Amino acid sequence: MTILTEAPSLWPAANDEDASRPRSLQKALGASDTVCERRAAYILAGTEATDPSDKRAAILGTYLHDGLLRAAKRRYGWLIETAVKDHLIRGHIDAVHLDDATAKRLPNRLRPVVPAEVVTVEDVKTKSTFVWDRVVRYGATEAEIRQVYLYAHLLRSVGWQHRWGQMPLARLGPVDVQRIRFRFVNRDNGDEHVQEFAYDEAEAAKARWWVERVTELPEAEKAERSFDGPGLDPICDHCAFRTACWGTPNPPGTPHQTVLIHDDADRAQALREYVSGHELETEGKRRKKRARAMLAASPAGVYEENELSWTGGREVAEEVVDREAMLDRYAELGVEPPQRIEPHWELMERLLQEAGVPVPLKTERRTTTRAIKVRPASRNP
Repeated sequence: MTILTEAPSLWPAANDEDASRPRSLQKALGASDTVCERRAAYILAGTEATDPSDKRAAILGTYLHDGLLRAAKRRYGWLIETAVKDHLIRGHIDAVHLDDATAKRLPNRLRPVVPAEVVTVEDVKTKSTFVWDRVVRYGATEAEIRQVYLYAHLLRSVGWQHRWGQMPLARLGPVDVQRIRFRFVNRDNGDEHVQEFAYDEAEAAKARWWVERVTELPEAEKAERSFDGPGLDPICDHCAFRTACWGTPNPPGTPHQTVLIHDDADRAQALREYVSGHELETEGKRRKKRARAMLAASPAGVYEENELSWTGGREVAEEVVDREAMLDRYAELGVEPPQRIEPHWELMERLLQEAGVPVPLKTERRTTTRAIKVRPASRNP
């Protein structure tokens, strides 16, 4: 019998389980792989991953995501993690909410507790507090919207995939999806934010065109890089094809983006972008300073789409060294204070402490710096 001398880490087990998930094993392009054109092209080409990354945050996000969906299935009867597929794309839809007419075509066990007004495809995303304000203000990213439109289009055009466990759904055929919903969950504090909009056939066609264009590329390296690269974008930092895409910095220690410079024309264009960025930054700072001055006397509160709050501006009392009293203390002791061009206050204080003489203190009152804080107003009840 083997006796454990120390507690093993959970992460080897979690990594093994993650690697065995269908999404990790599939070789065909999934809708969730369409975040980056170059990454999608590597997957279609069967390129071996070059960069194993730390997946602990992603694994925790997956556990939270799966737990939320299972709970919603038990309480509300959601259809969760159902599969869709055609010759171009495949994927698993987080949740589909059926209207009453469509739900009645299914066995009771697959019907929702309360039908939706219209058939809705929902995608659940977990986000950190670090990006939460951006999520609330701007909603889903272009890549996230593309992913959900690929799902919705598959439902509208071919319906659910014919596979074990969802044959009653597959027999429905095409389903008239009318609404798209994103549900964002803050994985740090549990906040929810919901974004909804009507299904748009033009947006669905654009998403399909994106995938078709990638499949027609003669080689993966012809695909565009959708993000700015390692060190500038977290998606690139954790990409399994980072080295295949960006190579190794040469000389070592330089940014990966140096591979984008091939000649003086590229340098000239990069300088134009730098100057343009500087001008935008300068103008942005000017506008923020003016708006800050305008709001200086405004009370905290919600003003349409933005919430204004203030930090600081409080009067506080703190004890500081009384320098004049410290000079008097040296005079009382008959000791010449250390001098530079002016009294060496730090050395004077240290010498008194070393001699066991109390350093004279006084109480000063000051007002802390008042800072403005602007965040998106909550749109959810």
